[in-house]
Amino acid sequence: MVHVMKGILVECDPAMRQFLLHLDESNGLGKRFIIQDLDETHLFIATEILETLQARIDDLMDQISFPVTEK
Repeated sequence: MVHVMKGILVECDPAMRQFLLHLDESNGLGKRFIIQDLDETHLFIATEILETLQARIDDLMDQISFPVTEK
């Protein structure tokens, strides 16, 4: 029997891939979202989690970046 799942191909660097794998394994977004781990730079993820995932990554980037101020 064939199972069809709607998803998105994501290209990322190895560090982001590890972060996404960690979020998936720890259910950091409330459920598992990685459909298939394809290779070192590509993941196939569920479409319905994309907006939540983007918001989570934006929050993370805001936490680790420093504001640039003019002098």
